[in-house]
Amino acid sequence: MEHFTVRTAEQLPMLLQAFRKNAGLTQSEVALRLGVTQQTYSALERNAEKVSAGRLLKLLGILGVELVLSKPGADPQPASAPGSPDSPVW
Repeated sequence: MEHFTVRTAEQLPMLLQAFRKNAGLTQSEVALRLGVTQQTYSALERNAEKVSAGRLLKLLGILGVELVLSKPGADPQPASAPGSPDSPVW
């Protein structure tokens, strides 16, 4: 699986468009699944830095993309099941 490091919000529009096209989806198809108009989705894709976290996560799910957070220099690890010895304690 490829990993993409995103350090600025300005990188999101290009990545979202690429993930959408890679998934073989049109803006209209994604908009329908997201529950918005094609025009709204187009604006969202162009201005992704203004999207709420909840909507971004829903969109990533539609596109078949996972969000993985890691500290710089750390290799992303698969998420541990909640309650497992490797899961973080909050």
